[in-house]
Amino acid sequence: MEYSYKFRIYPNKEQENLIQRTFGCCRFVYNHFLAVSKELYEKTGETANYYVCANTLTSLKKELDWLKEVDATALQSSIRDLDTAYQNFFRGLKSKKRVGYPKFKSKHNRHRSYKSKCVGTNIKVLNNAVQLPKLGVVKCKVSRQVQGRILSATVSQTPSGKYFVAICCTDVNVYELPKTNRYIGVDLGVHSFAVTSDGTEYPNNKYLKQSEKRLKRLQRQLSRKSKDSNNKDKARVRVARLHEHIANQRKDMAHKLSAKIVNDYDIICIEDLAPANMIKNHKLAKNIADVAWGEFVRQLEYKSEWYGKQIVKVNRFYPSSQLCSNCNEQWEGTKDLKVRKWTCPSCGAVLNRDTNAAINILNEGLRLLA
Repeated sequence: MEYSYKFRIYPNKEQENLIQRTFGCCRFVYNHFLAVSKELYEKTGETANYYVCANTLTSLKKELDWLKEVDATALQSSIRDLDTAYQNFFRGLKSKKRVGYPKFKSKHNRHRSYKSKCVGTNIKVLNNAVQLPKLGVVKCKVSRQVQGRILSATVSQTPSGKYFVAICCTDVNVYELPKTNRYIGVDLGVHSFAVTSDGTEYPNNKYLKQSEKRLKRLQRQLSRKSKDSNNKDKARVRVARLHEHIANQRKDMAHKLSAKIVNDYDIICIEDLAPANMIKNHKLAKNIADVAWGEFVRQLEYKSEWYGKQIVKVNRFYPSSQLCSNCNEQWEGTKDLKVRKWTCPSCGAVLNRDTNAAINILNEGLRLLA
């Protein structure tokens, strides 16, 4: 299987300059062939595929010598990205999914990256450094041992100015975790981040709300700075670092909780939520975006696949909060989100809203599995 290792790198001034030039060259190549493809489509009704663009790149590099200064595989990967964007667009038209037409890349975009393919031994992970094409040996904080055969390296820069490298490897052995013969239902929410069918409640830390006061102050400071000044750029970095801190808090919590659940249970039943639709509710939009269910479910899915566990998704329209887990009687009074506890009108059982929903999700998931 394929596995990616992400490390922070510390390039010197010369290496940083070459990285920035590579970002610019990849952006130029992407925009150039997007313009060529649009012009070709207007004339013939067809778009230029990857192989046509790759062959044209050779002649383009003869005309523009500065394209030869950067890694050649990074430019080819940029063309591959454009081809993938076109494939996604046309695939979206057939499946009626919202996939936008490829757009030109802006140099003002703060999320920058390029991908270099491993050819021979041009990419290596050393003790406290990595060897990358054209850059040579770059200082790196290698936090874990890299296994398998290296396929590629993606160098990226965050809006806060930090540099990272993601090493993609194949033939990595991930061993299955021992079976526990335990099952669990997980109800995701805003009041509590997750409540399990065994009654365990994991709180919603509301990381954005914790930092909101400081974030507002930094954004006010940013808005007062003169346009294109050094002080404005420094203020922008401070805002970006705080956003990065909030995102890291969310990811850390999601990684720890998903790893714990996958380690302890063999079958995990969850709701098939649609946060993109739920976020249209403007009263709950900020809280739903802050809780980051999508990232948590994504981590649960790939970790379950790695370690031999199973995820069962229950239909999002299944009335898990309205059914009594004791007698299966449905009571629509729980449509009001303020109702946290309720008494079943049929059997008289006193039910906690979230725990009851988690038990119903578990029962429905096991039924679907059977």
